[in-house]
Formats: sequence, C-alpha cells, structure tokens
Amino acid sequence: MKITEPAPGAPCWVELGTSDPAAAKQFYGELFGWRAETDPRPEAGGYTTLLLGEAPVAALTPLYTPGQPTAWQVSFAVADTDETVAALGALGGSVLMEPTEVFDLGRFAVVADPAGAVFSLWQARAFRGAAVLNEPGALGWVELATRDTGGAKEFYPRIFGWSVTSGEDYTQWGLAGRDFGGMLAMGEQFPAEVPPYWMPYFAVADVDLTAERAVALGASVMLPPVEMLGGPHLSVIRDAQGAAFGIYLARE
Repeated sequence: MKITEPAPGAPCWVELGTSDPAAAKQFYGELFGWRAETDPRPEAGGYTTLLLGEAPVAALTPLYTPGQPTAWQVSFAVADTDETVAALGALGGSVLMEPTEVFDLGRFAVVADPAGAVFSLWQARAFRGAAVLNEPGALGWVELATRDTGGAKEFYPRIFGWSVTSGEDYTQWGLAGRDFGGMLAMGEQFPAEVPPYWMPYFAVADVDLTAERAVALGASVMLPPVEMLGGPHLSVIRDAQGAAFGIYLARE
C-alpha cells in the first residue's frame, strides 16, 4: 500500500464481526501481537479496538444482527458520509445501515456496491482510523473479489475518485496512482453461493511462519504461501470462526 495514512477515498479501518469475540482476541493477539481494549460503555455494544503497541490498527465486534456472517469489513474514508451514500444509491449501490453518529468519533454507514460487496464509509471527527498502515501487524492492502469487474471499474472510481490500473489478470485501485488495493475476478473456483466481498491483507515480516502459526492457533490456510508473479509473497487464511483475511510480506 502506497497510502501511509487515512485519506479521503482510501481504506482507513477494518473491523471483524465475529461469533466468538473472546477467541478472536486471543487468536489475533497471538498472531499479530495485537492488544485488545473493549469499550466498557453499554451503548458501545462490546466494541473492541485492537492496538499494535499504542497504535489502533483494527477492531472487532460481536455479531449484531441475525444472519450476519463472521467476516472482516473494510472502511473507506469520506469527507461526507451522507453525500457519499446518496451518490452510491444513484449508481445502484445499497445501504445496509444508514449514516449514524459514533459518539464524537465520526459518522458511519454500511453499504454495498451494485454486485453486493459490503463495505463501510467513515467520516472522521475525533478518530481518523488506523494509526499505522503497511507495517508488520497492520493493514496494508484491500482486495475486492467480484463477478462483475466491469461494473466495479465504473462504480468505485465514480464514488471515490480512484485510479484504475488494469493488468492481464489483476486490477489495482489507487488514488492519483498510489495503489492501495486490487480486484480479483471470481471464476469457477468460487462456489456460486459465495457473494462478492472485500478482504483485508495485513503486512507481516514472514509469510510462511505466520501461516504456520495461524494453523497452530486453530486457523486454516485457504491459499498456501505463494510468490505472485511480479507481485508480493502472500497467503490467505480463515480463522476458526470463518473470517478470511490475507497476509503479505512487508517490504521496506
């Protein structure tokens, strides 16, 4: 990721909604060295910030609604959540949670693109988002998996002003050429019942050792460590509750 701090249109935060917050705290704490701080206020609903040292890098929550899957959710920074929601709706997107104030921290909404990939919008006030990006233990890349790559190339640049760099097999998203994410076409290897989704990748110092450690902690490896042609060394993992995430080698 060439974005080093939250910026309008760029990924700024990731949250894990999980069926077992206690197990998730232990797993990710041991895997990435994260420290968990749960907001004690009843109205916070068990919201837990995950810190790398003193820097907030992610969060986890219980599942709030029936049928909500255990999954990571990517947030993108916006200047105005309400205006972005309106623009998104006009382009065929949908709103799953209307814009809501989060204490004095910011304004939040959960939305989906026209193909159904869910993500969230964050209008910062007291809280900007991840304090560290693209360092071991922190968010470093986000990836959209979708069956409608053409529609995504139309939709997201109009919503966020992204630049689009299309290769033969992969598309990269960026802001003024500063790439922060990509898009994967969902082919036959994806079961028909799997919906489009956004997935975070976290930077690590050693992909192979981190994948081995994840398995020892109860996770499963969906994509074994691989050196992508012309790209990073990476792996995709599913935690014991079913949430998928990627890891990749952090480079200086």
